[in-house]
Amino acid sequence: MQLTGIAQVGTLGFDTIIDVRSPSEFAEDHIPGAINLPVLNDVERAEVGTIYKQVSPFDARKIGAALVARNAAAHLLGPLADKPGGWRPLVYCWRGGQRSGSFATILRQVGWRAELVDGGYKTWRRLVVEAVAASVLPPVVVLDGNTGAAKTAILQAAAAQGAQVIDLEGLANHRGSIFGGMPGGQPSQKAFEGRLAQALAALDPGRVLLLEAESSRIGDLNLPKGIWAAICAAPRVQLQVAAPERAAYLARAYADVAADPAQLAALIDKLRRLHAAEVIAQWQDWAAAGDLAALAQDLMIRHYDPRYEKHRARHVQHGVTLPVQSLAPEALPDLAARVVGAAEALVTR
Repeated sequence: MQLTGIAQVGTLGFDTIIDVRSPSEFAEDHIPGAINLPVLNDVERAEVGTIYKQVSPFDARKIGAALVARNAAAHLLGPLADKPGGWRPLVYCWRGGQRSGSFATILRQVGWRAELVDGGYKTWRRLVVEAVAASVLPPVVVLDGNTGAAKTAILQAAAAQGAQVIDLEGLANHRGSIFGGMPGGQPSQKAFEGRLAQALAALDPGRVLLLEAESSRIGDLNLPKGIWAAICAAPRVQLQVAAPERAAYLARAYADVAADPAQLAALIDKLRRLHAAEVIAQWQDWAAAGDLAALAQDLMIRHYDPRYEKHRARHVQHGVTLPVQSLAPEALPDLAARVVGAAEALVTR
């Protein structure tokens, strides 16, 4: 079976997509919705590869075939034991060759209508790379504002109202600052790009796309060139929010970080190379005392706001400014509607 586009994956019609690669390969990235039934685990895959190089391809294939047969039997007696006769799986490995071909042959002998992905995972990866490198089709407007302006929350509220939004920080599972780690950690770069490719494939090119102002990295992940170019070139709706209101919002939004005093202290320590010892000491005192609003406001004034301004100075800015009085949870839906209206006005000028 040929994969010809990112959006096609959601319409394939197979009962199960099976990735037979090793667990580490699957963990790094896989076709969305696939389950992992490895025919060689990580140790076995390394063993077969060593035999291939140091002994002979024939011996490697012989030992590999035995391992594949044993692992396939375990899958048949385990996770596949309850599959009915009409079950229709789609199977792939790295290139769509020996591992997936061997497993598909066994499944077909059982009587299931197993098919292979032509080119395997490499086909999916090629489609992803092409998608995230391409120009973004819809007109893009960027939501900007200094740290604590609730940009992500506003975009989420806009999406709930029907606006076209890609939450880059959500896809990256990171809030975009040294304090921005999220439970579960970040996906791999390849998996992040796959998520982004799917989001891009679902867009309506005739509608405005709202994105959050980001640097070229979110945590440990790089923004692909297509979306980064769109962010740099797009007009902006800039939120103008007083520092005390932003600090209060951050104290609420980062309560999970503050709930672990040792983690918070360790994160503050990462800023030592950038600030004087007495500044770090004051931040640590506020953290220890639980004065999150004071900590957040001083971090913004001394650390984040100057860096935002320096970053903005490197790009041509055009757009509108929205004064914001409140970032209280009940104010966000109305604020999101204002942002959407301003964004639509920018692209129709």
